[in-house]
Amino acid sequence: MSKCTTAEEALAFIREHGVVLASAKGAAPRLTEAIVGEPIKGSWWAHAQSHHIWAILEAVTESEEVLVCRLIDCKVTLVHRRLWSALVRLAGRFAPEQLAQVHQEHTRSGHHVSREVPFPQWVPPDVAAQAETIGEQEALAAFGSSYMQKGRPHGRPRS
Repeated sequence: MSKCTTAEEALAFIREHGVVLASAKGAAPRLTEAIVGEPIKGSWWAHAQSHHIWAILEAVTESEEVLVCRLIDCKVTLVHRRLWSALVRLAGRFAPEQLAQVHQEHTRSGHHVSREVPFPQWVPPDVAAQAETIGEQEALAAFGSSYMQKGRPHGRPRS
């Protein structure tokens, strides 16, 4: 497993994979494990490199190249900008809460606060325009079927 020792390397990892999970186990690679270069058992907060992991996670989640949402199994998912138009094109296949942009903050008192920007309010105009020009099959091919189950995204409740 290669190691992402800097925020730039972590962004390159996200760009390469397109969709990654921040730390949860699931259908996509885990960024926390890429940062330390090995599998993490238990919580990454208890890992010897937890401060380094936190610094890189904070940097990449603040990047304008990364959408932080809960796309896969309602877990914190990082989607690289190169896939945003495909994601917007496929929005009907996802529950609204999966596409909300998530901002996680830590207050001075140490509390964790999560704020969300509903879809499509976070979508830049150029991404929305591009999404209108691509077909569903093209979007599926770009996005990758590994995150979809029988035409449904992971984590979406059945109707």
